[in-house]
Amino acid sequence: MNKAQEIRPAEGKLGVLLPGLGAIATTYIAGIFAMRKGLGEPIGSFTQMSKIRLGKRTEKRNPNVKDFVPLASTDDIVFGGWDVYEDNTYEAALNAEVLEKTLLDQLKDDMEAVKPMKAVFDENFVQFLDGKNIKEASNKMELAEALMEDIKRFKEENNCERLVMVWTGSTEKYVEPTAVHKTMEAFEEGLRNNDESISPSLIYAYAAMKMGVPYANGAPNLTCDAPCIVDYATKNSIPIAGKDLKTGQTLMKTILGPGFKTRNIGIAGWFSTNILGNRDGKVLDHPDNFKTKEVSKLSVLESILEPEQYPSLYKDLYHKVRINYYPPHGDAKEGWDNIDIFGWLGYKMQVKVNFLCKDSILAAPLLLDISLLMDLAQRANMGGIQEWLSFFFKSPQTAEGLTPIHDIFLQKVKLENTLRHMMGEDLITHLGLDYYE
Repeated sequence: MNKAQEIRPAEGKLGVLLPGLGAIATTYIAGIFAMRKGLGEPIGSFTQMSKIRLGKRTEKRNPNVKDFVPLASTDDIVFGGWDVYEDNTYEAALNAEVLEKTLLDQLKDDMEAVKPMKAVFDENFVQFLDGKNIKEASNKMELAEALMEDIKRFKEENNCERLVMVWTGSTEKYVEPTAVHKTMEAFEEGLRNNDESISPSLIYAYAAMKMGVPYANGAPNLTCDAPCIVDYATKNSIPIAGKDLKTGQTLMKTILGPGFKTRNIGIAGWFSTNILGNRDGKVLDHPDNFKTKEVSKLSVLESILEPEQYPSLYKDLYHKVRINYYPPHGDAKEGWDNIDIFGWLGYKMQVKVNFLCKDSILAAPLLLDISLLMDLAQRANMGGIQEWLSFFFKSPQTAEGLTPIHDIFLQKVKLENTLRHMMGEDLITHLGLDYYE
C-alpha cells in the first residue's frame, strides 16, 4: 500500500457558484434540495452512487466512493450564481419545464432564496439571448473586478469555507486562441482595452483564478483552456477542468465507439442530428455558436478510433453532426444516429440509435460530481489541469501536446485510479495477481 496524499478536511460550507442559472443549473440545485428532503436520489452521480474496488478481488473491499474519499457533504453545499434574467431559481426551473411543478413547489422556499447576481454578458458571443440583468462597466477589467466582489461577498454572507465555480451558461461563439490569451499580462491588458476576443466566460474564469477558486467549464467555450489561465492555475495550484459536459449523443458515442473498435468493426460513416427546444437549442441555432459545439462533438470519434493506427477500418470515416432548434421538445432532447459499419470481407451493416433524453437530467449529476471532486482536488493541493476528470467532459482538457482520452471506460479507470492513488491504495491495472485473485 502506498502513502496517502495529505488532504485538508472538508470542514464547513462549500459554495458552488454557477454562471448561468438556466435549465441545467436549476435542475442541479433542485436535485440537491430534493435529496435533503428525502424526495429523490442522486441517480447518475459517480460520487454518490458508485462503489470502488480496493485491493484484490478476494479481499471484497468495495466501499462507496463517498465513503472512501473525504468529499464535502451535499448537505454543506450553498448555491450562488449569475444570470442575464432576473428569475430566482424556482421561477427559472418552472420556465425550463424539466422538473414537475409538484416537485418544485415542495422546494419553493429554498429555491426562491437562490437569486441571480447581475451577469457579465456580451451579445457578440451569444446573440439569441435578451436578458437585462447585466453588469455595466467601462471596460472588461472592471467587469472582472465586479465579479471578484460578488465572489467575496457571497463567501462572506454565506459563511463558506471554500468555493468552486462551474460554467453552466450558454455556448459562446467559436473563438481561436490569440496573442491576448497567451500570457496573463497580455490578457489583463486586453481586459483593460476591451479586446473583442475576450468572452464573458473568460472573464468569469479570470475572476475565479484571481480569487483562488477552482473553475470547471461545462460548455465548449474557450475558457480555462486559454494558455494564460492554464499557466496561472498551474503556478498558483488552482484546479481547472473542462470542457463541455458529456451527456446525450456524445455519451452514446463514447460508449458505442470503443465497442466497435474493440471488436475491430469498421465504420464508414456516422451521421448525428439533434433536435431540442430549450435555451441551449435556441443559442445553438446561430451558426457561430453551433461551430463551437460542432468542434467539440467532432473530436470525440477520432480520438477513440485512432484512424492513423487503423486506416483500413476508420481512415475514410465520414462524420457529420447537426443540431436543430425545435421548441415543442423543450428540454427533451432527441438524438438520432445513423452508423454505417462494415465487417468480415467488408460486408456492410447499419446501426440506428434514437436517444430520447433530457439533457438537464443527465447533466445535473455530473455537476454535482465535478463540484465535489474539484473541491477535493483543491484540498489535496492538486492545481492545474485535472485530466483525471475527463470522465465527465465531452472535450477533456489535457496538457499541451497530449491527446485527450475519450473512451469512457478508460476514463473511468483513470478516475478511479486517481482516487486510489490519493488515498494510498494500490492501483488496479487488471494485470498480474490482482486480476486473478
